[in-house]
Amino acid sequence: MARAKLKARSKAKSRAKRKAPARRAAPRKAAAKVRPKHKFVAKHFREEDFKEGLRAYAKYRDLGMAEATGGMVQAHVIRLVPPCIPEEVSKLHYHDVDFQMVYVLKGWMTSEFEGQGPVTMREGTCWIQPPGIKHKVLDYSDDCEVLEVILPAEFETVTLE
Repeated sequence: MARAKLKARSKAKSRAKRKAPARRAAPRKAAAKVRPKHKFVAKHFREEDFKEGLRAYAKYRDLGMAEATGGMVQAHVIRLVPPCIPEEVSKLHYHDVDFQMVYVLKGWMTSEFEGQGPVTMREGTCWIQPPGIKHKVLDYSDDCEVLEVILPAEFETVTLE
């Protein structure tokens, strides 16, 4: 009798092992973000393309990315106007953006970033400013130019000082 019980248990275990594993529902894919169709754009250097913009101490050369991407991306070269006058440039602020990257093309600049302190960036330096990080420009060279890429193209700058 003990053997019969043992055999019955063994068969039950075998059947349980042979059963198809329970199917899990496939995870739902997030709805794909509809992105605007991009256009081809090529912007060749022209000195006259540097215009006044967001800051009085800077000239901006728009690279046409906002129009080409339907407002998804803004890219421009910023030429800081000499001489640096700290009272004008050192305004604590932040940007309401999803992404901001800056690359120093020429010269150098010193900025202060929340949680980082002052940082001097020289030609070839690249950095990302996390969304909402408070920062301010402290100083820059007379020949300073940076490339800035921001998402989305339209954004708000909030001045704190």
